[in-house]
Amino acid sequence: MPKDHARKKALATVKELYGVKHADAIALLESDDCEDLCDLLDTYSDVNTYRDAVAVLKARREDPANQIMCRDCGWTYGMVCPECAKGCGCEYGCTGWRHEEMRAATGDYDDDYDPNACPECGAGGGGDPYGECCCYEDDDQEAAA
Repeated sequence: MPKDHARKKALATVKELYGVKHADAIALLESDDCEDLCDLLDTYSDVNTYRDAVAVLKARREDPANQIMCRDCGWTYGMVCPECAKGCGCEYGCTGWRHEEMRAATGDYDDDYDPNACPECGAGGGGDPYGECCCYEDDDQEAAA
């Protein structure tokens, strides 16, 4: 008896939370993708039934942009960086816009990194855009001679 009572309570909760019919609530609870489908029902106003949620989830999974490109970092083809050789999140030295975008989204920032500073001496960074770098002055003088 407690098993049936718990199921009835779960069905009532799903129907109330997502505004679905009884048959849809049963299908949601019996689905292996229940969490993903419920998230779609909760997030999108145009996804109102179990069938709609399944169709959207299937389309997302089949979209080539959502296919995993790199197993190490988990980047998908939709996240590929056009500015570096590897194109994925494993390339930490790339200063491309996609890497900046992903660092901002994940909070994976290096506190010492300053995109405006000279990588060798740090001049021009730290809020001082007028700091002069003299790391390559010797190379310029040798080239001029």
